[in-house]
Amino acid sequence: MNIDTQATSPNHWDIFCTVIDNYGDIGVTWRLSKQLAREYGIRVNLWVDDLNSFAHILPGLNPLIPSQTVNGVTVNQWQQPLTLPFIPGEVLIEAFACELPDVVKVAVSSSAKPPVWLNLEYLSAEDWVDGCHGLPSFQPGGINKYFFMPGFSVKSGGLICEKDLFSERDTWQTDCNNKLALFEKLGLSGISAGDKVISVFSYETAALPALCELLASGDKPVHMLIPKGRSLNSLTPLLPCPVAELKSGMHFSHGKLRIHVLPMTDQQGYDRLLWSCDFNIVRGEDSFLRAQWAAKPFIWHIYQQEEDYHLVKLEAFMRLYCDNLDPEIADCWKKLNLAFNQQQASAMQQLWHDIESFALPLMAHAKQWPIDALKTTDLASRLVQFVKK
Repeated sequence: MNIDTQATSPNHWDIFCTVIDNYGDIGVTWRLSKQLAREYGIRVNLWVDDLNSFAHILPGLNPLIPSQTVNGVTVNQWQQPLTLPFIPGEVLIEAFACELPDVVKVAVSSSAKPPVWLNLEYLSAEDWVDGCHGLPSFQPGGINKYFFMPGFSVKSGGLICEKDLFSERDTWQTDCNNKLALFEKLGLSGISAGDKVISVFSYETAALPALCELLASGDKPVHMLIPKGRSLNSLTPLLPCPVAELKSGMHFSHGKLRIHVLPMTDQQGYDRLLWSCDFNIVRGEDSFLRAQWAAKPFIWHIYQQEEDYHLVKLEAFMRLYCDNLDPEIADCWKKLNLAFNQQQASAMQQLWHDIESFALPLMAHAKQWPIDALKTTDLASRLVQFVKK
């Protein structure tokens, strides 16, 4: 058993995460863990319940090894019951209200110096986030657990963004040879420097085949890059074979549209893919935020919730994102996102046609948005400062 003795010292941080989506919960916690280790020198234990799924976005991870260090972070297998030793450190983070193992709760409540216990919540642009960020919740043993709320305001927990991310993105986007080299590395053929390229990482929706039909009937070539999974499930009538038989690197044409099947990639590769496309359709939380940092126009396919509460979250973000956008463009972009989320096929086609006429101002807005949204400090910085206080 490969246990990092330094990472079990009282100075380490523990982060617990259950894998819900390959680019979702684990995507967020992995980015945060790496940033804390690299930029702040913090020894981090990341406890994960599904190493096999985690390995899809972290090729260097061996799912058969229960404890291993990758990129300066100790990744531990979280089993029920917990088989690896747990020693409370300086900070304990339960990501997205995951239920901590009983042995962890007992160790925390009986510790002579309990860790700062945080519940890292999902990102939201809703107004109530500011009022709940940092609030304590009394726990057995006389310990407070604090709610840490990622958000877009200065009163929230902020947004995950690595220190050099924007400069790396700008350098990448300055030279079109970077994107062409990436496409070649991914096994994507026939893409020229001037071709329109759209990445798609969505849930199933009738709006996607409608968009494909519109692009197929255009007069210029368009490339749609889609990984195997739920997005392709929406395109069954357009596919040359069942989704299960598709292989990475395959492509097929439908009029002027060429659809490419993407291989799975790590987080750095996914960032660069978003940087390299003209438009990105994304889902979840991690991909949603990285699409914003890519400084390109995008659609957010938000996870559907009961009683359509996801549309409340979508509206809250769109209102914030469009605050400094021309009203006519803002109205079109909002309706486009709603049409995609509400599976309005015919509306999707008309709105896509309309939004293309606003391409230049929408791109300028997408470029300025990351600067405005970050508000000088990122989530990791605010997290470290919160712990110090």
